[in-house]
Amino acid sequence: MAVATERVASVRAAETPSPVPTRRVRRPRPTQWAALAFLAPLIAYLLIFYAYPLYRNIELSLHDYTARAFVLGNAEFVGLANYADIIGSDEFLPALWNTALFTFISIAAQYAIGLGLAVFFRNHFRLSGLLRALFLVPWLLPLIVSGSTWSWLLNSDHGIVNSVLEAFGIGQINWLTSPDWALTSVIIANIWLGVPFNLVILYSGLRNIPDNLYEAAAIDGAGAWQQFWRVTVPMLRPVSAITLLLGFIYTLKVVDVVWIMTTGGPGDASTTLAVWSYREAFGTGQPDFSPAATIGNLLIVIALAFGGLYLYLQRRQEQS
Repeated sequence: MAVATERVASVRAAETPSPVPTRRVRRPRPTQWAALAFLAPLIAYLLIFYAYPLYRNIELSLHDYTARAFVLGNAEFVGLANYADIIGSDEFLPALWNTALFTFISIAAQYAIGLGLAVFFRNHFRLSGLLRALFLVPWLLPLIVSGSTWSWLLNSDHGIVNSVLEAFGIGQINWLTSPDWALTSVIIANIWLGVPFNLVILYSGLRNIPDNLYEAAAIDGAGAWQQFWRVTVPMLRPVSAITLLLGFIYTLKVVDVVWIMTTGGPGDASTTLAVWSYREAFGTGQPDFSPAATIGNLLIVIALAFGGLYLYLQRRQEQS
């Protein structure tokens, strides 16, 4: 009888549906709320100052925004027509060539001079700190002051540079008004502006190289030049890569110094893509924002391409 009762109870228990487990909603912990609170200003900053301007720039490049249409907000959608017009114009290839020369010569010279100064200042000597501080002066000056100063130095009639050249028997050079020298002039000024940045970053990288590596190389018979190529250059490779990348991105978008010194002239002799974009938007009597935004987007694509190449090479180096 007892066995039969137990069987009936077990059958009823099997037929009784099991309660459905309730899913507990996980609420953020106080520490998670704190993390979100700290991230909120950064997210808002990125959305306001990066995401929205990028979206707006793309939207401008896909419409025909003249000054009137920009005010009224009734620009016509033209798709990729602005990109086709810019790439197919007669100004595109000269501006692209000037941009390439201006960018690569500037960052190569800035890096070489900055590295040389960083190696020079690695060995402390009297007044080395004061000299390093003086080399930072170009970096601290407002760009409008730097551009105006170089315009005065390279003035054809009253500039100090031409006065010095004439003292050595060299004829006058029209630095800012000659198509052959205008781009060279703005490159010289930009190199002067970028050397302090390279000096600071590369000097910090040199300070992190252990001294025992140089001592071991000296014991093995390596001279100063061999120590530079066998120790300094390999150990500085990660710092050098990020320095060159940041220098490339910054130099690619330089407008103010070129505009102050030559306004992209004479003609288009010193017009880069960034200067061309500024001229289309603000440098003419009838501003046209769509071509300006289109050129700006092309600059963004170029910067992203080189940034992607840097990340690819960096990953390959880490894997090897």
